[in-house]
Formats: sequence, C-alpha cells, structure tokens
Amino acid sequence: MNFAEDIRTVFEKDPAARSLPEVLLCYPGLHAVWLYRPAHWLWQAGFRLAARLLTHLARFLTGVEIHPGASIGRRFFIDHGMGVVIGETAEIGDDVLMYQGVVLGGTSLEHKKRHPTLGDGVVVGAGATILGAIKIGDRSRIGAGSVVLHEVPPDTTVFGIPAHSATGGAGRGQLEHNKLPDFCGEQMRRVQQELDELKKELSKK
Repeated sequence: MNFAEDIRTVFEKDPAARSLPEVLLCYPGLHAVWLYRPAHWLWQAGFRLAARLLTHLARFLTGVEIHPGASIGRRFFIDHGMGVVIGETAEIGDDVLMYQGVVLGGTSLEHKKRHPTLGDGVVVGAGATILGAIKIGDRSRIGAGSVVLHEVPPDTTVFGIPAHSATGGAGRGQLEHNKLPDFCGEQMRRVQQELDELKKELSKK
C-alpha cells in the first residue's frame, strides 16, 4: 500500500482537505480503500470468509461496501463515501474519482463478469448507478444521479435516466455538475412549446 500516494490524491481531488490529521482521521472514503486492499489480498489468497468479514467491518465503519473480489487501480478516491457499493467483478482503473451514493452493480445471476469496468481518469457523480458488464472509457464523466446501462466511449460525458451522451470530457477530476446539460428540462420545454402551438391552432378554429 502506498499511503503517501493515497494521501496526496485526497489533497489533489478534494479542495476541502486542509491538513494531514484531518485527512487521516476524517475521510471514510480513504479508510474504505485502505481496508479494501488487505481484504482483496485475502480474497486472492483464498481466504474468502476472512476477506468478506473485513469488508463487512469496513462497511460498518465507513458506509462504503467494496467487494474484496473487485479490482481497483492506483490513486482511487471516494469523496464523502457514504452509500458507495462496488460489486465483485467490478474493475476500476487509475485516477478514478467517485462521489457518494455510487453503485457499480450487476445485472446477471451467473458466475461471470457482471459488473462495470471504469477506465483511467473516470469521474462518477453522486448517486450515479452503473449496471452490468459495461466499459466506461478513459476520462469519461458520469453525471450525478445518472443510470448508465450501456458502454461509454472515452472522453465522453453522460447524464440522465437512462444516461445520454453530452459533449466531450474535461480535465482530470473536473466533473462540474452545474454545467451538465438538463435533459429533463429540455424535454419539458419542448413539450410545453408543442402545447402552446397546439393551443394557438385550436384558438384559430
């Protein structure tokens, strides 16, 4: 475990991080990753029950559930952390930033790859759900609250339920939730415009 690298990652990806003691004591996302790593080692070594017990303890302490079978790269950071669930066959690349309430879930009961793969530099907004053995391309961004059911190409932003593609990606670690397109709002405005046009036509008759 590279503790120094993990701590630097927190300072790089969270502007609220002010001091080393604060990061060490008050960041459950960091604690969850540190507890995941020995659990993952136990899982790979065949000590499956011990690995699951350590994962259970981590969930109790942090509110984050990372299955010990998941594969996670370097400099992974979970901001706030509460409610994050990462499934057994999930794969996460390097430099991934994930916010609270994210689910990397499965859509199959078969014993095979059934959870998502996140490429390097991916950012996943709060409350997003990514389901199935799909690939989220490098440096892509998943908008907060989105439900992603299909693969996402590299350098792409997706948002909505189900997720739709928007413009290309941004710099590492920049999600900019407030600048994501409002798909639902656009649809409502379009419906309202059609209703207004229909009212005008009816009033002429």
